[in-house]
Amino acid sequence: MIDVEHILRRERAIVAAGLAAMALLAWAYIWQGAGMGMSAIDMTSLSLFPHLHHEVAGEMESAWPIIISMWWVMMIAMMMPSAAPFVLLYGRVLRHHAAKCENAYVLALFLTAGYLTVWLVFSIGAAALQKALQPAGLISDMMLWSKSALLSATVLAVAGVYQLSPFKQACLVHCRGPVQFLTRHWRPGRIGAFLMGVRHGAYCVGCCWMLMALLFVGGVMNLLWIAALSLLVLIEKLSPAGQIIGKLSGVLLIIWSVATLLV
Repeated sequence: MIDVEHILRRERAIVAAGLAAMALLAWAYIWQGAGMGMSAIDMTSLSLFPHLHHEVAGEMESAWPIIISMWWVMMIAMMMPSAAPFVLLYGRVLRHHAAKCENAYVLALFLTAGYLTVWLVFSIGAAALQKALQPAGLISDMMLWSKSALLSATVLAVAGVYQLSPFKQACLVHCRGPVQFLTRHWRPGRIGAFLMGVRHGAYCVGCCWMLMALLFVGGVMNLLWIAALSLLVLIEKLSPAGQIIGKLSGVLLIIWSVATLLV
């Protein structure tokens, strides 16, 4: 006789392992430099030791596909850990309500694909913004961080205000409540799974897009900055005190923006 419970446990483990592998591969790609011509650890070292900048020759010029892939892989690395509970909960609901679970892998894949498609659209927009800021001399060609105190202060202030805004809080509520989200927005089948992933991804972008804009302040390929923002996103979505910490970060960002102008 088939041990259904064993199959279900194995299926859950396989989905979790797949999500973890996706995030780890994304982090490995970033570590290697994401096609930008220099490893992220080297760029992070330069951000910590600015006096070494003169030792690095040339500027990093990358084609559109590379820049878009850099942003998209970075979003996967930063967002998948906080999205994993949503995907796993979806699989659990399928197992409890479907007579057969053969398609759970496929449906989870479609759900994840929908989620990541939204972040691909965001990545295209971020790449376009990067391409606009570089020729204007507002961000460094090599470090991809702001060279303008006014730009830095503006991004910090807008991010801080957005952290406190009702729209941010509304999106965060959906991200923090996967059970309620699935109950309200459930759709059957593969297309339904994809559309649910798109909707959840849209709420996720609405929750985090200004935090991702902070990469232009601290350095798009600064590993410490990427890790710090990833941790903040994870805390906001999964910690019981996530909403409070998110609002506190907003206040700190506003203070930081004022200090940036004064200094």
